[in-house]
Amino acid sequence: MTSWRLTGLDTPVLLMVSGGSDSTALAYIAATLADAGALGPCALLHVHHHMRGAEADGDAQFAEALAELLGFPFFRCDIDVPQLAAEGHGNQEAVARRERYAAAQEALASFCRRLAVPVSEGRILTAHTADDRIENFYMRSIVGTGPGGFRSMRYRNGLVARPLLDLSRQQLRGYLEERARTGQPVARDEAGALWREDATNAHTDRFRAYVRHKMVPAAREWNPRLGEVMVRTMNQIADEDDMLEAMARKIAERCVEPLGEEPPAAVAAAVGVPVQERAFLLKPAFGEEPRPLQKRVLYQLLREMLPAEARVQSVSIDAVLAAFGLDGAPISGYVDNIQGNIAVSANKKGVRLEPMAVFRARRKRG
Repeated sequence: MTSWRLTGLDTPVLLMVSGGSDSTALAYIAATLADAGALGPCALLHVHHHMRGAEADGDAQFAEALAELLGFPFFRCDIDVPQLAAEGHGNQEAVARRERYAAAQEALASFCRRLAVPVSEGRILTAHTADDRIENFYMRSIVGTGPGGFRSMRYRNGLVARPLLDLSRQQLRGYLEERARTGQPVARDEAGALWREDATNAHTDRFRAYVRHKMVPAAREWNPRLGEVMVRTMNQIADEDDMLEAMARKIAERCVEPLGEEPPAAVAAAVGVPVQERAFLLKPAFGEEPRPLQKRVLYQLLREMLPAEARVQSVSIDAVLAAFGLDGAPISGYVDNIQGNIAVSANKKGVRLEPMAVFRARRKRG
């Protein structure tokens, strides 16, 4: 955890614990570090998704027992994921992930208030492993990904830190078994198991489970050191991605102008668009930048303009780039409508990205 500077010695830490082997190992490791003065105060969060009936109840009981064993404050959050999905809030997997991280933000805020520490100084620790990272890599190779997607996971992303990304699930299970074998305190479920198993992880009709049980084992047959090689490769991709992101930010600073609080309140009321909708002007100089860096800048701008759950489409980025001619200059009169009902329009001043309703109202005003 310290090698990647994921936490400080006084950093309040919220551990997201499902009860599986990875998160159970994370809890023990965090407790060991905290006892040694190498990690700040810890609390444990378990989110009950109400998706697996009595098995999920057992997960919650195990997580609470683990928190009690380690002397950690325990937060439990109950979320009816099937109900939210049925109400049209997304598929169950997406809803579970979104609500789980929202619950973690709330629990961390509560824990930090108890300690009189700003929430910005806290961290949410997840138990993602090298196996999860490799699975993400293969999943993204199948469905496609945006800039930097093949780094697979970041060790830290905002308040969320992933300290176990260099370790395999097998290593963590070996750690749990060694802990029990040497007589160290361990939690067990009603069947005496050292961690909980989610039976749905074996259902290969689910995308991740298919990759986990079909694709990754086949790749390991060709290279038994797949985990080591893939982690090294993804970290190399991450280093290059960080460099390109820094270059893209400099281009954005030079060539992108936020259009402030457009649309004006009166226009927003007239067309039914919130005042806080983001809009941007790409200055003519943007057209002269290298194409890969242009795409990175546009990817970030569209992420800001689209709903959080939306995926930026490559055709949208291509449509914005098409507003610049072969000489890099904006093509006056160019207009297109891309995903999210975003208008792309060009004139000699540059290329504008704005909500379509605002574009139409602006054109109507002349």
